[in-house]
Amino acid sequence: MLQIKGDQAFDLASIRGQALQSFFELFGQLAEGAFVIGRDGKVIWANARYLAFIGLEPDRPVVGQHISTVVPATRMPEVVETGRSIPFDLVEVNGRWAVVSRFPIKNDAQEVIGGFCFVLFDELDPLRPMLARIQQLQNELERTRSKLNQLRRTKYEFSHFVGSSPQAAQVRRSARQVAATDSTVLLLGETGTGKEMVAQGIHAASRRARQNFIGVNVAAIPEELMEAEFFGSAPGAYTGAHPKGRTGKMMLADKGTLFLDEIGDMPMRIQVKLLRALQEREIEPIGGNTVIPLDLRVIAATSRDLRQLVETGQFRADLYYRLSVVPIQIPPLRERLEDLPELVDLLLAELCATLGMREKDIAPDALALLATFGWPGNVRELRNVLERACVVSGDASELRAEHMLLNDGARPAAVAASAATVAPARHDLHAAVNETEQKALLNALQETKGNKLLAARLLGISRSTLYNKLKQMALER
Repeated sequence: MLQIKGDQAFDLASIRGQALQSFFELFGQLAEGAFVIGRDGKVIWANARYLAFIGLEPDRPVVGQHISTVVPATRMPEVVETGRSIPFDLVEVNGRWAVVSRFPIKNDAQEVIGGFCFVLFDELDPLRPMLARIQQLQNELERTRSKLNQLRRTKYEFSHFVGSSPQAAQVRRSARQVAATDSTVLLLGETGTGKEMVAQGIHAASRRARQNFIGVNVAAIPEELMEAEFFGSAPGAYTGAHPKGRTGKMMLADKGTLFLDEIGDMPMRIQVKLLRALQEREIEPIGGNTVIPLDLRVIAATSRDLRQLVETGQFRADLYYRLSVVPIQIPPLRERLEDLPELVDLLLAELCATLGMREKDIAPDALALLATFGWPGNVRELRNVLERACVVSGDASELRAEHMLLNDGARPAAVAASAATVAPARHDLHAAVNETEQKALLNALQETKGNKLLAARLLGISRSTLYNKLKQMALER
């Protein structure tokens, strides 16, 4: 009992009951529709106005059905499950916007026994500016998502790995074979040989082609951020962490392909966690208590000798064996110089288009000069040299030997001397390259008195590559 003014007593329970009844009736008058569900999510009551609002016939039996079968996108099960209200929500139904309020129903013990939902009104003229802004934000979000998805698609296919040499053909053949499987791939090769191009080609030819391709350069990530970058973090997991948490690269690659470039630079403590993630196919974000299952394909790449790193204790042997299920060696440019004319033609066409220049050709003496260099930066370095030559040559329609400046801004003396021996009148680019290569092989064999192992080392190629080139040139005795 409550005593107010002159000891007049009021029954609080009666007042509360009357207030709730009045409130419910008022809500019913304002609402365009309403329904009530039980703890099990089944509809207990729904008025005809609500059924009309969602496009159902008034006489359709809905009582006893689970609300998700009546309204597939409803959040009412969430309200009943969590016991939390959603008092204001804008919902679009059949092209109409409405304000929807959802509340749990609790018993005297504060246990959730059901929930009720009101569609407050569907005449939203006062809210038109806000709705227009919401629609604009939705459109911008969709465009951003579309652009992001486009960035996560591959740009390259196997055809982009240019070259008709046996070495280039072998790379494409091996990559096509492994693309048909989900096996982990380890791409080995020097910097600039096209490892990411091959990785994208494998993804594009696989069953995961429509899913994300997430590339991560391990060497470019600070060690203190690497764990969060790969595995993500829960909200407020550490000082400076994003309040909403962070989605890691492995989660972004779920159902798709994760490309780990320069895997040899990964710190040992991250190697341990990566190994477990690959073995168990699940991750646990930093500061989180939930284990997230993953379905992804991993392609790793390195320009370092992983076996040597294993021997020196800088790389885990078990992770190395996990990654090198299918190793593919990407040959350096100096071991497939017969592909040089094709590469030059392709790169020149791309560069001229990018630089806004008219198409340029390359003179035989310039191509022969390029064939005498060791290309430690491989195709990436070749592109840089050609771009520099395009700029240096100005309006000239043809790149000549004098335009070819290497990364140090000059041509090495040995290279320049070799270029001087090439007849500039040749117009068959393949023949010019082969002639220069043949001279280099003969000079190396002469200098080493026929010792092929020493000649291969002098030329910076493997002994098997030397034998193949000698056979191709009919120089093997």
